[in-house]
Amino acid sequence: MESKDVTVGALAKASGLARSTLLYYDRLGLLRPSGRNRASYRMYSQADVDRLEQICVYRRMGIPLKEIARVLSDSGDTSSATILKRRLASLEREINDLRRQQRCIVDILQQSELRKEDEMLTKERWTAVMRAAGLDDDAMHNWHIQFEKMEPDAHQEFLESLGTERDEIDRIREWARKN
Repeated sequence: MESKDVTVGALAKASGLARSTLLYYDRLGLLRPSGRNRASYRMYSQADVDRLEQICVYRRMGIPLKEIARVLSDSGDTSSATILKRRLASLEREINDLRRQQRCIVDILQQSELRKEDEMLTKERWTAVMRAAGLDDDAMHNWHIQFEKMEPDAHQEFLESLGTERDEIDRIREWARKN
């Protein structure tokens, strides 16, 4: 922003913050206007604009407003390095918590996928069911031939659902069409 004094509305527009945010910062004593104009509007100097830029930098780091006030105060009781180190430690804990959550989600998803695989009817299971129903190899071959003739797309989907490899599906369907 340019160096002449600006109103709260102009500062809000230039900074991209809501006017209410700037008024809140004023109530907290974090960003006080340098003065007021004849109409009693708050007026902010270049030093105020610079202070707001510092506040915004600390906010982007996730520093709480009370700690920003301490850093920007001249009291010197809490150094910015101490506050930044505390924030860094807090971020490290948050990152570790997020990683734990991520691992839990991955574990759950993997278990879910394993359950799906366990529930999935495989080629071996289907063959065992067909044999248990009394079908021998010739009867199963006939079954494939009839399935291919009557419902070729459904036959394809069925073979895919068993997890059959693409080249084996092609061989089965080609053989069934020829017989």
